[in-house]
Amino acid sequence: MSNYFFTSESVTEGHPDKIADQISDAILDNLLEQDPNCRVACETLINTGLVLIAGEITTKGYADLPQIARETIKKIGYDDATFGFDHKACSILTAIDGQSGDIAMGVDNGGAGDQGMMFGFACNETPELMPLPISLAHKMAMQLAKIRKDKILSYLRPDGKTQVTIEYDKFTPVRIDAVVVAAQHSDTVQQKQIREDIIKNVINPICGDLLDEKSIFHINPTGKFVHGGPPGDCGLTGRKIIVDTYGGMGKHGGGCFSGKDSTKVDRTGAYMARYVAKNIVASGLADRCEVQIAYAIGVVDPISININTFGTGKVEKEKVVKALRDIFDFTPRGMIEKLDLKRPRFIKTAAYGHFGREDDDFTWEKTDKVEELKRLL
Repeated sequence: MSNYFFTSESVTEGHPDKIADQISDAILDNLLEQDPNCRVACETLINTGLVLIAGEITTKGYADLPQIARETIKKIGYDDATFGFDHKACSILTAIDGQSGDIAMGVDNGGAGDQGMMFGFACNETPELMPLPISLAHKMAMQLAKIRKDKILSYLRPDGKTQVTIEYDKFTPVRIDAVVVAAQHSDTVQQKQIREDIIKNVINPICGDLLDEKSIFHINPTGKFVHGGPPGDCGLTGRKIIVDTYGGMGKHGGGCFSGKDSTKVDRTGAYMARYVAKNIVASGLADRCEVQIAYAIGVVDPISININTFGTGKVEKEKVVKALRDIFDFTPRGMIEKLDLKRPRFIKTAAYGHFGREDDDFTWEKTDKVEELKRLL
């Protein structure tokens, strides 16, 4: 491999798809607080003046879905009617059924809640063992939200997107080639001012020494981003699955995470795969690692486990896979117990990525199996 470029994007919490994710996970957290064994598969759709919450929920608890949605929207920052979307004025519709008895029959016995394959990825490009492009894109999106909430740039609005292109030499990041920032704003500010402010307050503090004289900045490249949020773009739960994971650097099984309780292996299996991959890289067994786990609905054990170290592995693949089966419990119940996934904290995951976060609630980010891996291998 010669030098090449790789790009990843992120979005702010005020992006319509992320509003939908956060509402779905806020509902999940509310129900987990009351009933840790609840079954939740909650989808949200958002458009101009409308929130539609649908899905399957079986629980001993009770959730005021419209109130949870309004509170979530308000916290994100849509608390002003002039933004075109307001937590007080939007209509909220619900369409909720119970979990299918056919699915429950398999899950109640400890089996997986669905078939499918899940991927986890880790690499040594950053301290958090994440790919650098998505790491920087998330940090810029978070910074964009922070300076809005802190009123450092009072003209900013909740919607926004970031994107980073990194030049690589093989697997080593060399420099930032391009940065894209789309920042929703009021109609009282000029493009020149926005560009200067975003470079000063968002790009330079996050990207730092990785920038050089050739780095290109595209800031609100159409020249205007006033009409944003749900009035400008329909939002839907699970439509930012690459933003949620590794920015396209690793594979994706296709299932989203938000609004799903831990019996859904789409979420739990992906968290476990990240946990395993991160411990492999942290232990020095590989510089890069992708883990795939696959399940059949109602079946307790995974039907396959596979790893790919992209030529950076220090130990034979077959030996590593055997060690993984000895060290990690890949059954749904085992993963739920190890990662403590019946505890409500999932709204934190619903914006700025599910992985690479320095937060004790992100239990799948721990590297507590490093010594055990080293001892076996």
